[in-house]
Amino acid sequence: MLAGKKVLVVMPAYNAARTLERTFQDIPFEVVDEVLLVDDASRDETLEVARRLGIRCFLHGRNLGYGRNQKTCYTEALKTGADIVVMVHPDYQYSPKIIPALAGLVASGEYEAAIGSRILGGKARQGGMPVYKYLANRFLTLFQNLLLGAKLSEYHTGFRAFSRKVLESLPLWENSDDFVFDNEMLAQVIYFGFPIGEVSCPTRYFEEASSINFSRSVKYGLGVVATSVKFFLQKRGWVQFRIFSTHGRGLRQGAYYTEHQAEFPETT
Repeated sequence: MLAGKKVLVVMPAYNAARTLERTFQDIPFEVVDEVLLVDDASRDETLEVARRLGIRCFLHGRNLGYGRNQKTCYTEALKTGADIVVMVHPDYQYSPKIIPALAGLVASGEYEAAIGSRILGGKARQGGMPVYKYLANRFLTLFQNLLLGAKLSEYHTGFRAFSRKVLESLPLWENSDDFVFDNEMLAQVIYFGFPIGEVSCPTRYFEEASSINFSRSVKYGLGVVATSVKFFLQKRGWVQFRIFSTHGRGLRQGAYYTEHQAEFPETT
């Protein structure tokens, strides 16, 4: 609990057996009430490690993608009655020790969302971020701040916290099932007027940490540009896009999930 609010950590996992335990051990359970892991049909022992650690697990029967994994994470998190949901990658790239600061911004009532920024502390490169990813991060962040009218230090971190209100309001099921889901979600948070806070977060790039390759990074970058352009066009009333639709927010999410229950066969 934090300020009387239930804090739940969700972990979208894929082949994270080698790093899951280290990540889990760094979670501050004096603040975090529960951990939920969604395994996207990993080919290693991720699920076995999670069960040994006593983590509540949810299994995709087949690989559905990083974005779809998060959709399951947030849908299941809401079912637990969580007030604040923090996404932590189980690859140990982001430090779970920052969870109290991240969740605290949301618990304060001043922010509905918060991100752990690798850029604010100025140590992304020291943490091992490749040069091309750093440069792409800075260019895309500048581009998005201009088109979205915001002033975030970065849009591409995978360490985030959201209030229940945000997760119940955003049309998340309209987003991609791929990596650009993260960026679309932040764009939605800004589009619908939810305040976002930031904290500095160290990051680690090492062999076991997951990282998309160059070709996937290019695809992600193009998706970021497309998301920003859609935001810009819809804000001016020129075009309408489903990811920024106000029709059926929250209710559409629940209906879609119920309709596709067969794709999520196992809960432990």
